[in-house]
Amino acid sequence: PGLLLLTSFLLHMEDGRASPTRLVCDNRLIQKYIGEAKDMEKRAGQCQVLPALSCPVVLPLVDFSLQQWKSKSNETKRREILCDLALLVGAVAGAQGQVTQECGARQLGQLYRHANSFLLLLQTFSWEAGPWEPGCSPRFMEQTHITGIFLTYRQLVQGKLRFFFHDLAKDLCQ
Repeated sequence: PGLLLLTSFLLHMEDGRASPTRLVCDNRLIQKYIGEAKDMEKRAGQCQVLPALSCPVVLPLVDFSLQQWKSKSNETKRREILCDLALLVGAVAGAQGQVTQECGARQLGQLYRHANSFLLLLQTFSWEAGPWEPGCSPRFMEQTHITGIFLTYRQLVQGKLRFFFHDLAKDLCQ
C-alpha cells in the first residue's frame, strides 16, 4: 500500500515535479488512507499484550486549531506535516528496534512504510517560490505505548493531511 501511494504520485509527474492532483482531487484516495490508518491501529490493538517500550519514543503532537490552520500558507502546512511525519517515522523506527513480538513488529513495519511514503511524497511537492518561511519545531511528547504511535499516525492522516489535501484541492481541482 505504501508503494501504491508513491507510485500513484510518480505517475503524475509534470516537468520533473510531482503533481498532487490525483490524490488531492480524488477524495476517495485520502479516505482510503484514513481507512488503512484505522485498520492498522485496530490490528495493532488486537496483537497479544504488547509490552511497554523500555526506551520511550518521541511523537509529534498532531492536534491543531482549524482556525489557525486556515490562516497558514500551503507551504507552511506542508512543512509542518513533513516535520510531524519525520518525527513519527523516527519514532516507528525506534519502536521497531524494541519490539520482538511478531504481530507488533509486522504492524510497525507496515506503519513505517505508510508514514515514510507520505514523507517522501510531500518532499516531492513543490510550489512556486514564495516568501521564505521559517522551518518548524514540532510540539512533541514521549510515548511508551505502541498503540499511541498508531493513534498519532491516524490522527495525522485524518487531521492535518486530510485538511491539507482539501486546501490544495481548492486550487488544483476544477
